[in-house]
Amino acid sequence: MSGVRVLVGTRKGAFVLTSDGRRQDWEVSGPYFTGWEVYHLAASPAEPDRIWASQSGGWFGQVVQRSDDGGRTWQPVGNDFSYDGDVGTHQWYDGTQRPWEFTRVWHFEPSLTDPDTVYAGAQDAALFRSSDGGWTWRELRGLRTHESGPSWQPGAGGMCLHTIIEDPRDPARLHVAISAAGVFRSDDGGGTWTPTNSGLRSEGIPDTDAEVGHCVHNLALHPSRPDVLYMQKHWDVMRSDDGGRNWYDIGDGLPSDFGFPIAVHAHEPDTVYVVPLTSDMARFPPDGHLRVYRSRTGGHEWEPLTTGLPQRDCYVTVLRDAMAVDSLDDCGIYFGTTGGAVYASPDAGETWSPVVRDLPAVLSVEVQTLP
Repeated sequence: MSGVRVLVGTRKGAFVLTSDGRRQDWEVSGPYFTGWEVYHLAASPAEPDRIWASQSGGWFGQVVQRSDDGGRTWQPVGNDFSYDGDVGTHQWYDGTQRPWEFTRVWHFEPSLTDPDTVYAGAQDAALFRSSDGGWTWRELRGLRTHESGPSWQPGAGGMCLHTIIEDPRDPARLHVAISAAGVFRSDDGGGTWTPTNSGLRSEGIPDTDAEVGHCVHNLALHPSRPDVLYMQKHWDVMRSDDGGRNWYDIGDGLPSDFGFPIAVHAHEPDTVYVVPLTSDMARFPPDGHLRVYRSRTGGHEWEPLTTGLPQRDCYVTVLRDAMAVDSLDDCGIYFGTTGGAVYASPDAGETWSPVVRDLPAVLSVEVQTLP
């Protein structure tokens, strides 16, 4: 029977959760990298036992860890994330210019086909690639040095490149999302980049319809329809039907269109999941009810999924990388909370149960389907 491996990054270490295809009984291993923030773990689609972890700490900086045995053992690999060329400056909250400064890796995106190739999204917003299993990293500087780069400024969590998507039809086509700059697409493997934010509107920036300056929280697509992208923005849930060139709002029917994660069902490209939060100031579920909302119409209608989730006095947050799906026949949905719980649904969201409670605050959740 097939199984799943759930990779969980938290404020104080990483955990690996495993189960068979029923997804009822779970084995929990960890913590790994005890006491360290682990912003993201990601497994290689080309070599499932290869997992990457972003280990970060204020005292010791950034460490990239790699496992080649499914998370049982780890080794540190290369950590040279130097910006390529002149550093230059970008805009700060007060309108002044500050030098670009590398702080941490927010997100790994392993190649769909090559186990030795992996992308890393950093703060301040930069994209790096390793082609030798993580030992050396090269900045794809065409993104950070885009002509709009000096106008980018941080979101509340910093200026992070947090989402990377490789087009399954063409590995040279990449989408990235940056808080608070927006979405950019490359059609040449990261050499040159085009902003793809038409249709986005953001209050609080000088031009609400500007080409860049939008606080995008997350992107998702289904491999069978990679030209259809879904977005959770700082405010607004959005959809594009033309590869990100144009976006339109699909948030009607949600109790709030503020949130962080967005995910697409493994087998149904029109089935989308979000976790609304009250507002950008009150970052907890509306009325204290933890609810996942599902659309089976590509975002045109939404329904709350509540069975097994706390429906009173719940004031947690679900962060941008803390929701994922498996690819079993009955698609499983998973998410983690800042209250330290990881919830799983083995039936596409109809029912939920906690896999584990009382972890440190969950920063990321990724899922592998095992043979």
